[in-house]
Amino acid sequence: MDNLTQLFIEAGTLMLAGMVFVFAFLGLLIIFINKVLLKLAIKFPDPIIQSKPQRKTNKTNVDKGGIAPPVVAAISSAVSQYRQQHSKNK
Repeated sequence: MDNLTQLFIEAGTLMLAGMVFVFAFLGLLIIFINKVLLKLAIKFPDPIIQSKPQRKTNKTNVDKGGIAPPVVAAISSAVSQYRQQHSKNK
């Protein structure tokens, strides 16, 4: 029984030491990566993309929902055709 207790204590000690080592390693890795990325970001900044000003278009055939009536008609026609074709197959 005494041998088993010593084994459990040793296992717990090893587990705790391993967890502390992994935590310290990952913490140092995060700090190192942040330092390196900071230096790289200063040395190689992202390019500034010049965007063209967008033109406002007048959409006269668009309802308040934002979809043009011909598009709604085409979708409605396609749905009705689909329903007719698949209702005959049953």
